[in-house]
Amino acid sequence: MSSFARVPDVSSRELHAICTIAEEGSFMAASLTLNLSQPALTRMVQRIEAAVGLSLFHRTTRRVEATPAGKEFIALASRVLADLRISFEGMREISDEERGRVVLSSVMSVAYTHLPRIVASYRGSRPGVEIVVQEGVHGAVLEDVRSGVADLGLGYLHDVPSDFSSIPFEVEAFYVVMPRRHPLGQHAKLTLNDLAGVPMVSLPRDAQTRRMLDGYAAIQSITLDHAVTVCQFATLMQFVHAGAGIAIVPGGTVPSAKQADLVVRPLVKPEMGRSLGVLMLKDRGLTPSARGFLFHLQDQWKQVGNQRSAAQKNSLAAALQSK
Repeated sequence: MSSFARVPDVSSRELHAICTIAEEGSFMAASLTLNLSQPALTRMVQRIEAAVGLSLFHRTTRRVEATPAGKEFIALASRVLADLRISFEGMREISDEERGRVVLSSVMSVAYTHLPRIVASYRGSRPGVEIVVQEGVHGAVLEDVRSGVADLGLGYLHDVPSDFSSIPFEVEAFYVVMPRRHPLGQHAKLTLNDLAGVPMVSLPRDAQTRRMLDGYAAIQSITLDHAVTVCQFATLMQFVHAGAGIAIVPGGTVPSAKQADLVVRPLVKPEMGRSLGVLMLKDRGLTPSARGFLFHLQDQWKQVGNQRSAAQKNSLAAALQSK
């Protein structure tokens, strides 16, 4: 018997119906969404359950809930439908990338610093390609790529799941930003111990930057005072400028900190760095427009990175001379 013969005969329409029932939580609501009669939807589910040999839903008088096997099937159905969508969109696009749509899911620090100029330069040569940028924490980036919501992810490369492939771009260092005339500005370099008890403006607890800093602080028995929590780097810079506290930020945000008239000092102990790059699913191909954007992204990141590294070196040299 061939391996194909063991694959249940289930159509994409039926997969969509199963996912809709799971989302709506009832056959009645799903039938309205799908524009099917409830008996027809029930027969469709029964046919699918017979084809796969599994019970997919627990039915009660009030609500429908997926069985453990059903949850696995629904997750698989969502991935299959997402892959079909991406594939058909790719086939509809012409190979020279003159039109199309690219969805990027990015951690906030990259979306705030690197992407604007890179996207602008790409759009200059391909105005027919729509670029959608979704910002979030690292876990949200992984989920966007895994589910097929995003073509590409931009995030951190350590502890990436085995079903992902990655392209490393750079290892990003950390800096302390503060208002002018802050006492810590007298130091050319700072350690985490220097920041103990100093009011800070921080990202949420689930942000990887915050988790990493808290982890290093716990190892060294240092208490960091997260006095104010915000969700965006632009907001963070404004709060620091207003004197609400200092902040620890990745190196990519240094130019923005300078534009906000903040003092920037390197965080040297402990030496903290995180690898940034592109994240993709290993078994999912890219559309022509997404592949073209990836090539552009790789090329432009090198140029932007070189400019930023030179600026950061000049900033550090100026801080040392001021001492």
